[in-house]
Amino acid sequence: MRLLIISFTSILLIFSCISRESRNHNPGWQYNAPDYSDSQKELIHAGKSKEPMRIWLITNKQDSILLRTKSKDINLTKEQKTTKLLSERLLATVQDPENAGVGIAAPQVGILKNMIAVQRFDKKGEPFEIYVNPVIKQYSKKTQFCLEGCLSIPKKMDTTKNRAYAILLEYDRMDGSHEIEMVEAFTAVIFQHEIDHLNGILFTDHLDLEIEEAEERLRKAKGKND
Repeated sequence: MRLLIISFTSILLIFSCISRESRNHNPGWQYNAPDYSDSQKELIHAGKSKEPMRIWLITNKQDSILLRTKSKDINLTKEQKTTKLLSERLLATVQDPENAGVGIAAPQVGILKNMIAVQRFDKKGEPFEIYVNPVIKQYSKKTQFCLEGCLSIPKKMDTTKNRAYAILLEYDRMDGSHEIEMVEAFTAVIFQHEIDHLNGILFTDHLDLEIEEAEERLRKAKGKND
């Protein structure tokens, strides 16, 4: 998908308010983001750049605790070797034929850092790209249905109904540059799914919320008819 330059007026027309923003964005290269822990560095450096990492699973009790924990920003001016290796191994993991996917977040390989890899179906060649400290600033009012699965939730696929059709995305590149762009359609769903992981949220949480909302609508409808 082309990179869109949108006027302030256009953004107001397309997007709802920022009430659904997942977290405040403080670019890691500009602020004092915490260093990698010794255990994180040990895990990252346990393999070479093209060596996939183990996928952490919600079905494993210890893994599930980490998967439900919020990640922290990355300072791109510090420990660059570790960050580069993490990005390379994250790409190797998501493209591994054993568990290939269309996106992955660092928590899914046991690293509570704000980094994701996403396949850009909206770009020529559908490349995988790395995004550091990503945050969704705005969501469109228009939503979409999407069949989703997750590398961390084995043998589970279902349709979410509340994903935004378009998002305004802000992130850091590996070279330290800072970007803002609008992403639409299926690729927007991938970003929403992976950024959820950075906040300890799974796609099944959206399914649970949809069930609760449907039950609430039924209760209200029943109350009116009684």
